[in-house]
Amino acid sequence: MLQGFAETCEKPLPPFAVALIFLQKNTNHTHEILANIGDCHTMTTNMNEHCRCAWEEMRTQRMCQMRVGYDPEFRSKLAEDHSDAAKYNNYEYGRRAVEALDAILDENSRVLEIGAGPGTLTIPLSMSVEKVVVIESSDVAVRSLRRNLTDCGIENVEITGSNWLDVGEHELGGDFDLVVCSHFLWQMKDLKRHLAKMEEASRGYCAVVQPAGRDDMVKGIYTEVTGERYSGEFDPDADYFAYLILRRWGRLVNVRVMNYSMERSFEQEVRYAASFIGKYVKVDSRMKDEIEQYISLKGISPEQQSAVVLWWERPV
Repeated sequence: MLQGFAETCEKPLPPFAVALIFLQKNTNHTHEILANIGDCHTMTTNMNEHCRCAWEEMRTQRMCQMRVGYDPEFRSKLAEDHSDAAKYNNYEYGRRAVEALDAILDENSRVLEIGAGPGTLTIPLSMSVEKVVVIESSDVAVRSLRRNLTDCGIENVEITGSNWLDVGEHELGGDFDLVVCSHFLWQMKDLKRHLAKMEEASRGYCAVVQPAGRDDMVKGIYTEVTGERYSGEFDPDADYFAYLILRRWGRLVNVRVMNYSMERSFEQEVRYAASFIGKYVKVDSRMKDEIEQYISLKGISPEQQSAVVLWWERPV
């Protein structure tokens, strides 16, 4: 059943499902595969190819343009929403991430952060270490980050407005105690290259912080406005792939789950929902009204959310 579903379903599958499908396809040859090391290598190679294809398909889906047509200023307002979310409850998301990384940080640490956005992690991190160097290619994000740094009186953050993969090794220096990215993995077409470059820039540790799971409000709205059962279409599950790659490289990966809270205004909640649903259906004024009605019915309250923190030591 799973095999047939995989061949007909247009939606990409998570890695564990890909693995199950591959094993199911080889059920009749299980004993031969396990008895022959060459066939085991073939199975691993094919599973890696399935996972690579799944990554590319899911990334394309996550990064596709939002089809939101009811407000010409939607994207600029959404960017401001992200900046506000970063600051929620005194940068709670970032503070929780720093707490999760406490074992590998101290006041003398030099940190490289990739894709800092408005400073969700940057600002709490800068308060616990000697220096943070940020690589951020978005002009909008850099403006928000500079504003937030000024508001907090922080002066130990250096910003480089470049594309992470275009930054040369000589520019990075390789003298960072920690190289970290937060909510960033889907930006990378080549995840292996990204993880390898993180290790090249580090003299100590690397870390990935990635949201885990989508809140119930968006899931409910998706079902309400599309008439389809939500089945994980936009769950932020990029950490699966990073973990699989790192373990295959032989890295011993420390995994922590951090919990944090988030609350948005009514207008922000509407835009938040529209930004995800707009990747699958066109959100026009009529659909916006449906989203607003759903949120009005459910009400706004603080949401408990989780993120996965992966960290590992760079090999010598």
